[in-house]
Amino acid sequence: MEILLNIVIGLVGVAIGFAIAKQLERKRASQTIKNAKKTAANILKEAKSEGESIKKDKILQAKEKFIELKSEHEKVIMSRDKKMNDAEKRIRDKESQVSGELSKNKKLNKEFENKLQDYNHKLEYVEKKQQEIDKLHNSQIQQLEVISGLSAEEAKAQLSEALKDSARTDAMALIQDTVEEAKLTAQQEAKKIIINTIQRIGTEEAIENCVSVFNLESDDVKGRIIGREGRNIRALEAATGVEIIVDDTPEAIILSCFDSVRREVARLSLHKLVTDGRIHPARIEEVVKKTRKQIDEEIIDIGKRTVIDLGIHGLNPELIKLVGRMKYRSSYGQNLLQHSREVAKLCGVMASELGINPKLAKRAGLLHDIGKVPETETEVPHAILGMQWAEKHGEKPEVCNAIGAHHDEIEMNSLLSPIVQVCDAISGARPGARRQVLDSYIQRLKDLEDIAFGFGGVKKAYAIQAGRELRVIVESEKVSDEKANNLSFEISQKIQTDMTYPGQVKVTVIRETRAVNIAK
Repeated sequence: MEILLNIVIGLVGVAIGFAIAKQLERKRASQTIKNAKKTAANILKEAKSEGESIKKDKILQAKEKFIELKSEHEKVIMSRDKKMNDAEKRIRDKESQVSGELSKNKKLNKEFENKLQDYNHKLEYVEKKQQEIDKLHNSQIQQLEVISGLSAEEAKAQLSEALKDSARTDAMALIQDTVEEAKLTAQQEAKKIIINTIQRIGTEEAIENCVSVFNLESDDVKGRIIGREGRNIRALEAATGVEIIVDDTPEAIILSCFDSVRREVARLSLHKLVTDGRIHPARIEEVVKKTRKQIDEEIIDIGKRTVIDLGIHGLNPELIKLVGRMKYRSSYGQNLLQHSREVAKLCGVMASELGINPKLAKRAGLLHDIGKVPETETEVPHAILGMQWAEKHGEKPEVCNAIGAHHDEIEMNSLLSPIVQVCDAISGARPGARRQVLDSYIQRLKDLEDIAFGFGGVKKAYAIQAGRELRVIVESEKVSDEKANNLSFEISQKIQTDMTYPGQVKVTVIRETRAVNIAK
């Protein structure tokens, strides 16, 4: 019972404590709500005051913006009004000017009408006078016809024929004098231009051969170049296309090939192989391949330097490469690039003397022999081949014609063509420019003389001035003066047809009559 009583007391205490706690909770909650309401009221009050201040600020800003826009609007209106006033002023000025012009035009029209009336009166007077003159002229003609016994048409015909004969005689004499003077002047001017051109050009002479000598430090290297059973030298010949001659010549190997590019590739490859010391077929092929690539780059670089030195611009890269390849070509021992540079300079000087574009002349002179450096064999003449390449790469028609016509393969149709032909002859025909074999030189002179002896009436013939002139002495009894002139022409045509020669050959026919008597 005591335990039960304690439990009941505990439960009653718990219930009372719960009730008290609940009551305290409610009281705290009501206090919290009251504080929250008070805080909310304060927040609302602050918000209202802040909103009022923001409202006042916005209103103030709006007023300021309005005032600013109003002032800008007023400025725009004032500017527009000013422009309108200026426009109105200009219009008023124009109106006053137009009215002044109208009054002036009215005055001019009135003066013109007065002058027109005067002109009509004068014209009527002139027509009347013309009619009187015609009548008087007809009467005079009739009187002259009666006196002379000829009609007016017959008199005109006789006078016209007489004037024609007189004019024809005078014209023939004038033409003859003009032609003779033109020939003399043209020859003098041509010689002057050519001499001035040659004097202003100075170039080096370079003689190319078909063999190159590769020097060695010692003869021991020859065995390594030959290799076991000659495999190294065979590999080198196969890779370069050059014949390599290893003989008893001390410390030297001879490279023989007609192609200068191949010889240069072989020489540089040998130099690299000997310097490196590794000489075997695989290494030879590798070095030759690299050297060939190096030569190609050098060819392009040479072409670029050449066109820059000559002041030629806008040349196609393929043509620049062909210009560079000319360094490794020769014509009768004359280096082709040196020859082309010399011709370009000669063309530039001669074109300047004649008042023609010197840059275009230099271009044609440099490119005139590009047909001599084909990478493959061809039967097309080098002048035609060069012209085709120039046309393909966009050169001007004058330049293409000059390239194709410098050996008379095609007809010349521009002034550049004879300039290039003459400058090519000057460069190739000057003494020491080209190498000639003595036997072929003597044979050419003999052929010239034989051509002269092939015509009737020729007594003697001499080829002089290194084959540049052929002097023919004829028998005076068989050849007249007129026939001597024809004989000179026929011999020159025969030489052009049957022989190949650089430059020109002058044919001089000499006919001499001697009368000899002896006084005893």
